[in-house]
Order: sequence, then structure tokens, then C-alpha cells
Amino acid sequence: MNNPKTIETKLSNIEKILTEQQEQPMTFKEACKYLNVSSSYLYKSTHKKKIPFYKPGGKMIYFSKRDLDNWIFKNRINSDDELEQAADKYLKGNNI
Repeated sequence: MNNPKTIETKLSNIEKILTEQQEQPMTFKEACKYLNVSSSYLYKSTHKKKIPFYKPGGKMIYFSKRDLDNWIFKNRINSDDELEQAADKYLKGNNI
């Protein structure tokens, strides 16, 4: 049976690994694979500054997973149900 000290150590190691993985920059190819987009699409998006990226040496392009996640979830499309609820709420609030 594992003692509490061993379990704490293992959890600490797992946390460290996860934190390090999240902080590592993604290369252009890794970002394409992560987003499931073509290199052409990603290049155009960076060129038009539609997606956040880093270019520390002026040549290589890097991405932050957190930035990519925020970009993915930026333009949420509401469902028909949500739109109907918002319309009902608006109509009730304006006594229409």
C-alpha cells in the first residue's frame, strides 16, 4: 500500500509534467495539427494577424496553446434554442 508521502510526491510530479507541457511553445506544424487546419490556412491567418502568434527571431513562428484555445472559442454560435430564449427574454423585458 502506498503511503501518503509517496502519493503526494507522485501527484506533484504529474502536476509538474502537465504544467511544463502547457507552457511549451508550439511550432507551426504542431499548431496546424492541433487546430486540424492546413499550413496554408494557418499561414494566411498569421499573415492577416487573425490568430495570435509569436515570432521571436523574426523567422520562426510559434504559438501558445492557451492563445489557440482562446481563439478557437472566441466566436461561439448560439443554438436555435438559445436564440429563442434570448428573443423571449427581450420581448418580455420590453413588454412587446
